[in-house]
Amino acid sequence: MSEITSIRGQEMRTYLPHYYETSRVMKSILQAEGMEFDKIRKALDEILNQFFARTATWGLDRWEEEVGLPIMPNQPEDERRDKIISRLRGYGTATVSVVKQVAESYDKGSINIIEGFPDYTVIVQFVDTAGVPPNLGDLMAAIRSVVPAHLEILYEFNYFLWDELDNKAWTWDTLDGMNITWDELEVLK
Repeated sequence: MSEITSIRGQEMRTYLPHYYETSRVMKSILQAEGMEFDKIRKALDEILNQFFARTATWGLDRWEEEVGLPIMPNQPEDERRDKIISRLRGYGTATVSVVKQVAESYDKGSINIIEGFPDYTVIVQFVDTAGVPPNLGDLMAAIRSVVPAHLEILYEFNYFLWDELDNKAWTWDTLDGMNITWDELEVLK
């Protein structure tokens, strides 16, 4: 063996006297032990990831159980994490800030929360997301669990408007050349 490829093996070599640098036996020992230490480190990092909802993988079942959500192993991990984080953020009084944090845990863009006092409404306005955001049903359920029942929740989505299309001054040939569907045009930004 001529080279130590293990990260921990390379690190352990720095602790040895320089005359071991040419020893094939020491390189083999450091490589073998280093690979085992690399595996241990990887396993420990994986376990540590389970303690944080944003990085959990196989620990999502326990997170869902802990925050009182149904365990959904067939749902994508990102959606499961979003529900867990939303539930964690949603405890306490339903302020605009809390509702905004819950909503933004589902959507990757910015969200405005507008209180409509006279109409007893809360408007959730998607600022950066074009069209209907993914996982909208879970987002709506999470917001409903935070907002008091006597308030109506309204959702405002962004779509590509005709005025924006007119400002671009595209011809029908230009649109045909883009080779996009009507649904794709509606959320074009």
